[in-house]
Order: sequence, then structure tokens, then C-alpha cells
Amino acid sequence: MNPSTGSLFARTAITLALAFIVFQTSAFWVVYRTLVVPVAERSADDLAGLIVLSAQTWAELPPKTRAAFERELARRHGLRLTTVDVGANIRAPNFPFRTQIEAALSRRMGETITLHGASGTGAAWLSLPVGGHQLRAGFFPDRYAVKFPLAAVALVTMGALLTLLTALLLVRRITVPLARAAIAAGQVGAGEVPEPLPETGPAELAELARRFNRMAREVKALLDNRTTLLAGISHDLRTPMTRLQLNLELLRESPNTQRIDKAVADLADMNQLISGYLELARTTQAEPRTHFDVSALLNQLATESKLTRPGAPPHTIHAGALAVRQIVANLIQNAQRYGGGTAVELALEHNKLGTHIEVRDRGPGIPEAQLETVFRPFYRLESSRSQATGGTGLGLAIVRQLAESNGWKVKLENRAGGGLIAALDIPEDQTVRREVK
Repeated sequence: MNPSTGSLFARTAITLALAFIVFQTSAFWVVYRTLVVPVAERSADDLAGLIVLSAQTWAELPPKTRAAFERELARRHGLRLTTVDVGANIRAPNFPFRTQIEAALSRRMGETITLHGASGTGAAWLSLPVGGHQLRAGFFPDRYAVKFPLAAVALVTMGALLTLLTALLLVRRITVPLARAAIAAGQVGAGEVPEPLPETGPAELAELARRFNRMAREVKALLDNRTTLLAGISHDLRTPMTRLQLNLELLRESPNTQRIDKAVADLADMNQLISGYLELARTTQAEPRTHFDVSALLNQLATESKLTRPGAPPHTIHAGALAVRQIVANLIQNAQRYGGGTAVELALEHNKLGTHIEVRDRGPGIPEAQLETVFRPFYRLESSRSQATGGTGLGLAIVRQLAESNGWKVKLENRAGGGLIAALDIPEDQTVRREVK
């Protein structure tokens, strides 16, 4: 991935790099001003004191011992003292902290001292009028110049650089998944189906990826449902509209009550189809939750559908009452329509996982491979669209979509010994155990 300069990673990297540069510059300045410069000034003052003291000692010594003193001074301190003209008539080469050494010598001597160099010696020389002699003192800058603490600077630099690289690595671990999510969101917005995001990494990013993947699947399902819905409307409305048009044309020639009744029946079929489509479209929104007695609701549905009541004790849950009623009513209607005329049972159970509702029949059941397929809009095991053999194929699609929009689960399974069980599970977090007296 090549992030542009406007990306989160690029901006963060630039910010961290600038902070690193500012930190390094500040660190160098602090080290230079608080460590290097004071040490250099102290070393320069010590060197100036050694030169002045050595010159004074040389002047006080007997002439016979001066040569020995000069040799000892050169051996121990690398300092040269001589009255011979060494030809130091050029300016001494630049070396670190030369200014501090000249300032210290000037302060010790009470006059301005400038260091000079002699060709081929590599030493820095100065003239000192001592005891009637013009004494020349020389030293090698490499021995007395303060070395810049490169090791400390390198250590600080490496530490700061390692910190910068670690920060960039952590930022990249965060920004790369976000960039992928942004690209995938653009694909979803364009109606495309993106590749699922990796559900790995930090807990927050993994949760974001899981929620985004779920959203992408829901959007895809919504688009598929819309396409299927429009196709179903076009297909199912065309037949009654054609019959209605035919009856109206025939009514022009010979009006009679039978054709009018057929036209009214066609309009009723069209109204039923449109109501089913609108009902499916409305199931994408979750219903506000209320507290209600689910046992009483099931008893009411059992009475309306002429079923045996579940006989469960009163039990209050916190959920969408209308959605529960519509789901169970559709499952009862489906069982009565396709159960082969067998008795339909309604059961209610409560456990630690939540509320469990079952609608059971002893009909032919559904092939295992089609237990999930029947939840698709307009899908029917019986391929005709006749109202005599079944509905429009929207009942179970409405049930599944209502359940998912409210956070519930609906599943079908074949019963042992024949028949079908349609189960609705409402999780514990929507259940409030409360005895109703």
C-alpha cells in the first residue's frame, strides 16, 4: 500500500518525523551547551594554566636544568618550551574549541593571544615574554582538544530512531486496517461486494472488522432482497393485471356480474401481493421493546388459530411484542398450510439462554438441503403461485428478516417421526423474569 501524503499514516509519519528532528536538535543543543562547552572551557583554562605555570617555572630554573625540564614537560604533557624561533609565522590550523583556548590564554596573560602554526610540525605555538626571554610554547591540538561525545550522541540518536520506527510500525498496524475498511466501504457504497476484512489484530480493530463484515453481508442481503422483491412484484402482478385487463375488455362487449366478480378477485389478489411486499420492506427496522407477558400472547394466538394452548406459566420479557406476534402467527399459518392437515402444537420454554418458542406439526417436513433455502423471498417448495396451494413465498422471508432485525434467531428442523419444528429464540438480555399474579 502506497499511502498518499494526505493519508492518516503519511500525516502521522510526518508528524513523528518532525517531532524526532525537533527532539534530536534539542538534545544536541542541550548536550553541547551543558556538557561539551563547559568541559571545553575547563580544559582550555587548565591548558592555559599549565602553559603559564610551565613558562614561569622555566624562567626560575637554573639555565643548566632547563633542558631537562623541557624534555620532562614534553614527555609528560606533550608541551614544548623553547627560545628557538620555530618559524611559527602562519595562523594555526582550526581545531575544535580553539576559540576557548585562545580566550583562556589571553585571560591568563592579560593580553590578546593568537595561536600560530609552523609548517610541518602540526603544533599550535604562542610567544610568552618571560624573564627577559621570548619563550615559545607549543602543544598538539589533538591531545588537548575536547572530543565531541559521539558515542553519547549516537546512543541518543539510535534510541530516538528506534522509538520513531516503533511508533511508525504501531501506527501502520492501525492505519492499514482502517485504509482497507475505507476502501471496502467505498465498494459497498458503489454497490459492490468487498472481500471480507481480516478479523485480526487489536481487539478494537478486530471488532470493527467483524461489524463491518456483518454490515457488508447485511447490505448485500438487502440489495439481493430488493432485486428479488422487484422481480417478484413484476412477475406476480403481471398475471392478475393481465386477467383484469382481459375482463375489462370483455366487459365493454357484454357486461355481466361474473366478469365483475373476477375483476374484483384479481384486485384482491393484487392488494394481497402488495401488502406482502410492503410488510417485507418494513421488517428491516427493529421494533421498540416493551415489557409484556409472552405466555398470554401465545395463548391469544392459540385461541385465534384454534390450537391447544401452550399452558406455560406467566412470563414477562422485554422485546418487540408486535414482532413476536407476527413471527409466531406466520409460523402457525405456515404449519397449518403445509402440515398436511395434522395438529399444530405451540410450546414455550424458558432457560438460561432466554425464551424459546416452538411451532410443531406432523406434516411431510422439508428436505434437509432446503431448510435454509425456504427463508429466501418468493421461494416455495411447491413451484406454483396459486393461492389455493400456498402464498407468495414471503411468509418465512418476513419471519427471518423480522427476527434478524430484532436480534433473534429463527430456525427450522425436522421432527423425529415426521413433521417440522419452527423455533424462535429470544436471548436472555431481552428477557425479564417476572411472575405475573
